Amino acid sequence: QVQLVESGGGLVQPGGSLRLSCAASGRILSINTMAWYRQAPGKQRELVAFFSRGGSTHYADSVQGRFIISRDNAKATMFLQMNNLKPEDTAVYYCMAETAGANNEGLNNWGQGTQVTVSS
Repeated sequence: QVQLVESGGGLVQPGGSLRLSCAASGRILSINTMAWYRQAPGKQRELVAFFSRGGSTHYADSVQGRFIISRDNAKATMFLQMNNLKPEDTAVYYCMAETAGANNEGLNNWGQGTQVTVSS
């Protein structure tokens, strides 16, 4: 369906910033919506931010006011600007694109993930 590649992760100090990118390729026109997830060691993968099908943005309470999700449709790329990072933001961040299946069901396509570590 679609292929996703995340980039931009790294090691930053608390209070620092990072900008993650997710490049999509393949059947781009089949994408219904896109989202950023993250998974910390020993924890379940959680939704961080996403675009609704109408294009509005939504954020988890834990990142509200600090993270900004955006996209460049011409480049088929989604971004996550992360500001005022905290140690609890440490996780592998994943890009997800929902596409329509053969029966119009929603199929989740995942990237490989990029590591974000917030530590002093």
